[in-house]
Amino acid sequence: MRADHRSKVVGTVWGLLALNTLGSAGAKTVVAIPRSLIQMVTMGALVAAFALALAVNPRARIRPSAFVFLLTLLLVPSVIASVHLEVGVGALFRCFRLALFVGTLWLLSRWWDGGLTFVRHHIRMYFAVLVLVALGLAVAPGTAMPEYYGGRLVGALWPLTPPQIGQYAAVVIGLTVLLLLGRRTSGAGAAAVIVPSLVLLALTHTRTATLGLVIGLVLAIGSLVLTSSAARRFFAWAVLCATVAAVVFSSALRAWFLRGQSQENFSNLTGRAKVWDALLSAPRTAGETVFGTGLGDKSFDGLPIDNSWLAVYHEQGLIGVAIVAAIIIVLGGVALLRPPSLPRACAIFLISYCALSSYTEVGLGDASAYLLHLALAASLLVAPAPAAPLPTADSPRRRIPRWARR
Repeated sequence: MRADHRSKVVGTVWGLLALNTLGSAGAKTVVAIPRSLIQMVTMGALVAAFALALAVNPRARIRPSAFVFLLTLLLVPSVIASVHLEVGVGALFRCFRLALFVGTLWLLSRWWDGGLTFVRHHIRMYFAVLVLVALGLAVAPGTAMPEYYGGRLVGALWPLTPPQIGQYAAVVIGLTVLLLLGRRTSGAGAAAVIVPSLVLLALTHTRTATLGLVIGLVLAIGSLVLTSSAARRFFAWAVLCATVAAVVFSSALRAWFLRGQSQENFSNLTGRAKVWDALLSAPRTAGETVFGTGLGDKSFDGLPIDNSWLAVYHEQGLIGVAIVAAIIIVLGGVALLRPPSLPRACAIFLISYCALSSYTEVGLGDASAYLLHLALAASLLVAPAPAAPLPTADSPRRRIPRWARR
C-alpha cells in the first residue's frame, strides 16, 4: 500500500473514531431519527474503524504507549463489574465498545510520531460536525435553539447537546489558534475555522467549554512564550483585549455566564451538586467500592452524573479512578518534560481542557470524545524515533526484509 493511500486510510480511521463518540442521545432533530439507527451508525463506525486499522496494519505492529496501556488496564474493572449484569447486558456491550476503541488506538499507535498529522485529522472531523450544526441552525433555527434548552444551540440535523457542540468548538478553536501561532496554517484559513466556531460556542452558552478554551490556551501559549515571538505577541494582545472586554462588557459577560439562573442555582452547579451528594452517600458493597457497578449511561437514579471522576467511581470503582488519575498525571508529566514545541503546546491544551472539563462533564472512563482528545495528546508527546546511522564502508551489508521496504 502506497504511503499517501495509507495516510488517507489512517485519517479515515480517526474520523470514524470521532463519529463513534458523537453519541445517540441529544436534542430533538428536524427529522426524527430513531435512536437505534443512530446507535447502528456510531457502532458501525467503530467496527469499520477497527477493520480499516487492521487492514492498514495487518501485522499489528504497535508503538509502546503508556496512555493506551492504562486504557487497556481500565478494561479490567469495567469487565469485572459488568459481568454480574446488575446494570443489564448493555454493560457488557459498552465493555466490548471500549475494547474495540482501545484496540483501534493500539493499531494506530504505529503512526504516532509526535507530528501534527493527527491534529489536522482532529480539526477536520470536528469542524465538519460544526458545519452540520450550522446547517441545522440555518434550516430550522427554532429547532436548533429550543426553549427546553433555554434557547441554547443544539444539533437540529444530528442529536447533539449544547455541551457537546461547545466542546467540539472549543477544541477546534484552540488547536487552530496554536497552528496559526506555529505558522502551520494561513491567517485566512484559520479565520475561516475560528470565527464560525466562536459564534457557535457563544450560542451554546457552555461555560465549561469556554473556560476550558481560555485556560487551555493560556497554558499552551505560555509554554511557547520563551521560544516564539508570535506567541508573545498573541499573549500580550489577548491580555489587553480581555482586560478591555472585562471593563466595557462586564454586565453582558456576566449575564451570558449566568444564563438567567439564580445565584443559588448557579452555586450548586445547576443541580449537579445534589446528584453528587446522593451518589457519594449511597450505600455500596466492598466490591462496588473497588470495582464499581459496571459501565452504564453515566447516570444515578435516572439523573446525569455530569462529573467524570464520580462517574468513573460509580461504574469502575476506586481502581478506575486511580487508573484515570494515572492517565492525566502521566500525560501531564510527559508534557512538562518535553522541550518547548508546537506539538507539546497542543498536547498541553488538550490535557488541561479535558482535566478542567472533567469536573462537570463525563467521558474519561468510556469511549468518548474526551478519550480521543487525550489520545491525540498522547500521539503528540511520542518521542520521534532515532534516525538510523548512515552506512559506512566498513559496515556489513544487510538484506532489507520485504516488510521494512513498505
